[in-house]
Amino acid sequence: MDTHYLSPLFSPQAIVVFAGKVDQPETQTSYGRSICAQIREGGFTGPVTYLDVNMSGTLADLAHSRAELALIALPNEELAFALEVAGRIQCKAALVISSGVEPQLAKELHAIARKHDLHLLGPNCLGYQRPRLHLNAGVAGKLAQPGSLALVSQSGALTSAILDWADKNAVGFSTVVSLGPNTSVDLAQTLDFLATDQATESIVIYMEGVTNARRFLSALRGTANTKPVVVLKAGNAAGASQAALTHSGNILASDDVFDAALRRTGAVRVKSFVQLFAAAKCLASRYRPVGPRLAIVTNGGGPGVLAADWVAELGLQLTPLSPPHAQALMPLLPPHATLSQLLDLSEEAGPEHYRAAIMACGQDSQVDGILAIYSPKLAGDHNAVAQAVGELKAAVGKPLLTCWMGDEMVGQAREIINQAGVATFRTPEAAVDGFSNIASFYQNQQLLHQTPPPLSQLAEPDLDGARLLIESVLAERRKVLTEMESKALLAAFHIPITQTILARNANEAMLIASQQGYPVALKIDSPDISHKSDVQGVALNVVNAAAVRDTFADMMATVQRLAPEARINGVTIQKMAGKRNGREMYIGVVTDPLFGPAISFGAGGTMIELINDRAIELPPLNQFLAQRLIGRVRSAHTLDERRGAPAADREAIEHMLLRVSEMVCELPQLRQMDINPLIVDEHGALAVDARIVIDAAPPSVHRYDHLAILPYPVNYTQEWPMRGGGQYTLRPVQPDDASMLQEFTRGLSEKSRYYRFASSLRELSVPMLARYTLIDYDREMALVAVQSVRTPGEDGEFIVHDRIIGVSRYIANPDRSSCEFSLVVDDRFSGQGLGTRLMHAIMDVARDKGLTEINGLVLSKNSGMLKLMASLGFQIQPYDDDPDFRLCSKGL
Repeated sequence: MDTHYLSPLFSPQAIVVFAGKVDQPETQTSYGRSICAQIREGGFTGPVTYLDVNMSGTLADLAHSRAELALIALPNEELAFALEVAGRIQCKAALVISSGVEPQLAKELHAIARKHDLHLLGPNCLGYQRPRLHLNAGVAGKLAQPGSLALVSQSGALTSAILDWADKNAVGFSTVVSLGPNTSVDLAQTLDFLATDQATESIVIYMEGVTNARRFLSALRGTANTKPVVVLKAGNAAGASQAALTHSGNILASDDVFDAALRRTGAVRVKSFVQLFAAAKCLASRYRPVGPRLAIVTNGGGPGVLAADWVAELGLQLTPLSPPHAQALMPLLPPHATLSQLLDLSEEAGPEHYRAAIMACGQDSQVDGILAIYSPKLAGDHNAVAQAVGELKAAVGKPLLTCWMGDEMVGQAREIINQAGVATFRTPEAAVDGFSNIASFYQNQQLLHQTPPPLSQLAEPDLDGARLLIESVLAERRKVLTEMESKALLAAFHIPITQTILARNANEAMLIASQQGYPVALKIDSPDISHKSDVQGVALNVVNAAAVRDTFADMMATVQRLAPEARINGVTIQKMAGKRNGREMYIGVVTDPLFGPAISFGAGGTMIELINDRAIELPPLNQFLAQRLIGRVRSAHTLDERRGAPAADREAIEHMLLRVSEMVCELPQLRQMDINPLIVDEHGALAVDARIVIDAAPPSVHRYDHLAILPYPVNYTQEWPMRGGGQYTLRPVQPDDASMLQEFTRGLSEKSRYYRFASSLRELSVPMLARYTLIDYDREMALVAVQSVRTPGEDGEFIVHDRIIGVSRYIANPDRSSCEFSLVVDDRFSGQGLGTRLMHAIMDVARDKGLTEINGLVLSKNSGMLKLMASLGFQIQPYDDDPDFRLCSKGL
């Protein structure tokens, strides 16, 4: 219930401004003059004090100037001293508006901020705006109109451009933040604040880079869990690694991995400035996530067809009215109207026709969104149609987008639609882009709610054997595993492989081939050759002993000629896969320098780079994520039944992807991997060839630190007996626990609910449920005590259902060394030691995460909780900010 730690920065009660001599504007910097003007013109109602660092006197003279936020707009050489003064007069936050600050000076400013416990935005930023507070603490432009959309940008120039565009398009903002390259308060912390800001309903981000992937994804997941977030990222042209030793490393760029990471956060990415504006329009209109089915209402066939083509291009679904709604609508339309794929109302369409068609789409459950296109006609009343459509926004109850084509003739009509809060576009394609952003948000929310454990439910892998194999290779100062070693590592994770035996001479090759049975495949075995086919190191369908002998000799000679420096162990012999209906696929792993390992899947074979058909997902995976990964590649259609061949076993591919996910999670030494080709038919999947690159594991404090998304922490699950019989499971909360948590909250007594939430709420709101169940296990933890209850059904059989009987939780503070706890137990289980067990367990987790202190606020009237805290060794003190609470603290 406490205010956010960045509230002094973004919601200050009082401000002190360091901008030089206010009465001598000619001595101020351009930023100084601008910020003083913006503060005055914005109409901020709190106290504003202007100070000059060159004034005479002592710090005691400045005691009356104490404020929460210090705005600093001075020459670069005076910034450090001004920030020091701000810290001395006990400001809690500071904003440094500047440009051209060198990294060394930025580090000095950060150090001063840390010394005084200041939250520092800047340097090299243009500040921020909070229109509802009438606060323009920046120099990016005049104060925007109030709205529900937040903008966070790492480019000052783009911030100014969007503010100018928004003023012309009736788009308002709750917050506008311009972040520079050297700011202390970064993108992740700003998102963390906006996630809790009640005035913000949706967020648009322009970003150029990330410094801490885990923290960025953590903040983005937490924000996108309750609010739509759209991201435009620059710098997308980075190619694949030049030092890649596998196909995956060659064809996967950092931008592909960023895309995969963003999908898992539930946010939506756009690729252009134009699409960002389209997304901003839709989000400003407060549209909520929906499905991909779009109905198009138009008075002209051409524009409707253009929109329909773009719907297909973006993978959306063009949806006609269902037959009952179409039959009811037809009598209300002009005689030449058609309702096939498009709802073409014909050129005679007027306001009443658009109103009837849009309302029919709004009532049809098969339609997720509506696009109304209007082409101006000489005899048409453009403004009347616009007025009719604008009035339908609230009545429709689903996304309504418009496209009024033309320019001068429809200018007033666009203004009418803008004022009604309906998103309007100049082209059909831009309007469909806008709807695509909404639909993508809905789809990505499904990915956000996936929290897989590091190991799947399949048979347990031989982790000790796999680690022993890797350490033995690293001990030889090698990084590339031979094919034999690669397949041994796959076998440790129960991945089906072809039997492979190494032959060091032609006679061994013939004996091995005869034992395995013809036809066989011969492949050169060398740690120095990345792609065997490049040096003619692969021979398939060798049918007899003589051919094996000759192929062996020819291959060795050719490879020694084409790669004279390569170390050659021999030639591996394996029986041909013999899968008549087999499809060649591939599974790969690549390690991004920022986001860590990523798993790819797509079409395989020797033309893998040319085909370039792949999809990427960040580990850990579960079956849902594996299915989505397979479905995103074009070649997934080849797995279906076709040309007399039965459908391939997709479940076998899913299991193999889960196994690869286990490898990536449990083996931080894994850098790159190719399973290519992966032969799949109706009987299963088989890894024919594999190449794996490893390296020493990076230093880490905790397990799974090499992953950008922390797996579900199944290791914190415990079983405990209950007094009087039975038992309960103590485990980390899951997104699927939302309904159980709501039932638990409703079942609490009014007193217990008041003690926990310090309010009289009877149940949790949808955003609160999402906030409490979909958590980032890296910076917070919630443990739920779950009891299985057996009740007799109507047919006499017992029905088993789970219920939550207690919850303990902590959230790490910004310092990442302390945390704040909460605890609540079902009234029916009070006095059974459940609260003690929950507190011990949550403290163990906090201790394991490296936190050193745990504290929390307990109502003074809550004598039972205070008694429990005392028994656990907590120090209980009065809470200065509110006498109704006691502060309970304990070192870990």
